[in-house]
This record gives sequence, C-alpha cells and structure tokens, in this order.
Amino acid sequence: MRKLGIFLMIIFIVMISGCSSKKETEYNKPAIYWYEKIIKSVSSSNLDRADEYFTSLESEHISSPLIPEAMLILAQAHMDNEEYLMASFYLDEYIKRYSTAKKREFAEYLKIKSSFLGFKNINRDQKLLNDTIQNALNYKKMYPNSEFIPLVDTILTKLYMTEYILNKNIMLLYQRRDKPKAAKIYEEKLKKSWLNETEIIKPENWYDVLIEW
Repeated sequence: MRKLGIFLMIIFIVMISGCSSKKETEYNKPAIYWYEKIIKSVSSSNLDRADEYFTSLESEHISSPLIPEAMLILAQAHMDNEEYLMASFYLDEYIKRYSTAKKREFAEYLKIKSSFLGFKNINRDQKLLNDTIQNALNYKKMYPNSEFIPLVDTILTKLYMTEYILNKNIMLLYQRRDKPKAAKIYEEKLKKSWLNETEIIKPENWYDVLIEW
C-alpha cells in the first residue's frame, strides 16, 4: 500500500513537472512565433486563442513590425465572425498607434464596414445608424480620391434606404396614435430624402435592406 502511494506521488510530480515545462515554453518566444500562432488560430477559427497569442506578441515584442499587421488580421477575422466590437477595438488601436495616412484610409473604411455589418435591431440601433452615416460622409470628405469610395457609397445608399424605412414606420406609428405634430416631423424628413419611395420596396426583414439591396 505504501509502495502504491509512493508510485502515485511520483506520477503526480511528473505530471506537474510536465505541465510546468509546457507552460514555460509559451514564454520568451520570437515575435514570428507568436505571429504564426495567431495566423494558425485564425485559420482554425479559434479567435479567443488568437487574441491570447496577440497579447503575448504585444507584451514580449512591443516594437515588433508584426503587431500592426496582426491587428488588421484580427480585426478582419472578428468581423468575419460577426464580432464587430472586437473588430472595432483592433481597428481603433491600429489607427491610434500605427497608421500612416494611407493605412489609416484603409482602417477607417474597415471601421465603417464593421459598423455597417454590426446592425442587429434597427429600432434599438438608431444611434449606430446615424453615426455610421455621418462617419461615411466624413470619410468621403477626408478621402475623396480613395479607392474605397465606391464601397462607402454602396454602404451609404443602403443606410439611407434603411433610414427612410425607419422614418416611414415612425411616422405611421405616430399617425396611428393620433399624434399629428410628431408624425409631421418624420413626414418632413421623408420629403427631404433624395430617395424615391416608388423605387423602394419594403422587405419582410429590414436587415435585407442592408445585406441584399
């Protein structure tokens, strides 16, 4: 019985030592090691692990030129995975710390795209809708010759269509509740829109406006 206890204790010590050694190998690695880990994790859709590897890359190699590239990769990966807050986080950090004029142009476009794709409920995301429209308009002023302008224009058109449908629904709601003054405000907004209502076919789901139109 005593021999069995000693044997089990040895196995336990070996296991602990093995885990400790394995953990130690995950520190003090070259920047390219962490970068390759990030790429591999993104490729396998393990974004939580990719974020952890990025933290290691950034903490161990704060001046590495691989950091800004990894930020853009992670931003796009989170966007593809519909994790738009994380995508915006990486893009904000990238713009603040690393972007040149040309790179900022690309990152700002990705932020608009991320906000555009991040709509979940138009009735709760009205501020996001307005902010994204304004950001897109600011982008066109700041980068009038950008290669991304056609894409921004497409996003803007879809956002304006969504805004039109939202304002129309609010106007009708106020009319049903016999609030003519409030209804008139949204009626005026519809009149000021450049959209032609006869060309807008209201989809069954408002989200179709953003994705399919």
